[in-house]
Amino acid sequence: MRALVSVSVVCAAITCASAARSAELQPFAWPVACELGATCFIQNYVDHDPSDKTSDFRCGHRTYDGHDGTDIRLPDLDVQRKGVEVVAAAPGRVAHTRDGMDDVSVKVLGKAAITGRECGNGAVVEHGNGWSTQYCHMAKGSLKVKPGDSVRSGQALGLVGLSGNTEFPHLHFTVKHDGKIVDPFAEGAAKGECNSGRSLWQPTQGAVSNTPSTEIINAGFADRVVTMDEIETGEVKRSLPGSQSAAIVAYVRAIGLQADDEQALELRSPGGQVVAEYRAPKLPRDQAQYFISAGRKRAGSTWPVGSYRATFVLRRQGAEIARRSFALDIAQ
Repeated sequence: MRALVSVSVVCAAITCASAARSAELQPFAWPVACELGATCFIQNYVDHDPSDKTSDFRCGHRTYDGHDGTDIRLPDLDVQRKGVEVVAAAPGRVAHTRDGMDDVSVKVLGKAAITGRECGNGAVVEHGNGWSTQYCHMAKGSLKVKPGDSVRSGQALGLVGLSGNTEFPHLHFTVKHDGKIVDPFAEGAAKGECNSGRSLWQPTQGAVSNTPSTEIINAGFADRVVTMDEIETGEVKRSLPGSQSAAIVAYVRAIGLQADDEQALELRSPGGQVVAEYRAPKLPRDQAQYFISAGRKRAGSTWPVGSYRATFVLRRQGAEIARRSFALDIAQ
């Protein structure tokens, strides 16, 4: 009996400390009212590498140097404008808020204009025992709470926005314990170890830690050559081809791409013939986001009616890791 008791209490110091700290906090609800992998995506994780190199909790590079939170992005500004709620990850008390900053990309404003206000509109919620969560880049005028308010897990705090130091609509979610950054995917992770530490997410959020390293976040058709800015704003979705359009162009945007990744996009006619295709050169470096397109100008007076199908394939080290097919129906 004594041996069993002694075995049950033996553990590495970091593991015991991690378990004790986690026990003080209710597991987190997902802080955005969205479906991960469908209506929202993780752009960046916490950077675990203390040097000028980068490493996320899986020893990947879905982060950037010094990044202290989790970036949960929306597919485009069109989705953001419709309103996507930011919610409290756990019960607590609102300690700080900021509102009133415009929803404008930092590429337009410049970093000097938001110095000291990089978080943009947002809130800090304290959960007791030294735990706190911070919610950044929220939409102007959307905050529903004020300092001193008590909030429950899942309660709406406001809406995802584009305020502060950001170029795309997303929530930057930061967790701290006693003032130190904690990765909610790997609390107490051993230095240099991959996929270690403890998840702070609710058991129902189990799939959160298993998101793919690379994801397709936009795919569609346009009646002309498209740009990254048009995909980001969502304007491209209002340029669908018709029977008399000058061109049919298929496009795909992915995030979390790695050096040497190979991308191919093929467009086929209703009869199955290849209308257009593009095979991108191997990527020379990791890319946080990247888009490719393939299309053709109209040759006759109208496009043949029927279903045009595009297929995107992403290969890494010779193996296919992602595929997306999507269709466009042309009527007479």
